[in-house]
Amino acid sequence: MISSSEQQLRDDMVRYARSLFQRGLSSGGSGNISAKLPDGGFLVTPTNSCLGELDGRTLSKLDAGGLHVSGDKPSKEVPMHLAMYRARPRCGAVVHLHSPYLTALSCLADIPPQNCLPPVTPYYVMRIGRLPLLPYMKPGDPAIAVALAEIALDHNAALLANHGPVVSGTTLREAVFNAEELEDTARLYFLLKPYGYTQLAPQDISALQQAYRNNIG
Repeated sequence: MISSSEQQLRDDMVRYARSLFQRGLSSGGSGNISAKLPDGGFLVTPTNSCLGELDGRTLSKLDAGGLHVSGDKPSKEVPMHLAMYRARPRCGAVVHLHSPYLTALSCLADIPPQNCLPPVTPYYVMRIGRLPLLPYMKPGDPAIAVALAEIALDHNAALLANHGPVVSGTTLREAVFNAEELEDTARLYFLLKPYGYTQLAPQDISALQQAYRNNIG
């Protein structure tokens, strides 16, 4: 018997995933999403599933330890998702996309690994803070989870080199909004790069970090 809260989360995952797909933020069978259930378990998009065609009834369900208990076979990126949950106790959802601008950014040479994007808007600072770059590892490699665990305590998002972003939030809605804001920041960066841009001043960044640190910490 599925509880009303679990059913609502299943419905929300299908709805948000379809929205991301329809706006070109995840194409074909790329990308995966997870969300934490009230009992400590997780819902995860199945392996090779399309975010635009999810069925709430067949979403993968994991127990609190990450073991598959029902639904279709879960995404191979489950260890990466679990690493984020374990490092960030307030994490309620994780979104991994191959969104165009962030994936393009992840393929550039010589981007600063401590923070891949300049603070050109307050919204990037408010929702993400800083975006570290993790070195390339093949999709599904358990080493991604190990690398992510090392930085996730202090960052709610990371960029996987030549791959794409991993973004978390305290709720599914927040994780999706964070992922969208991050993609918008990358798009603005590419639009502004040929012309130059003005970054936020250090004191303005500090003020935002103090005011919104619960969002990103």
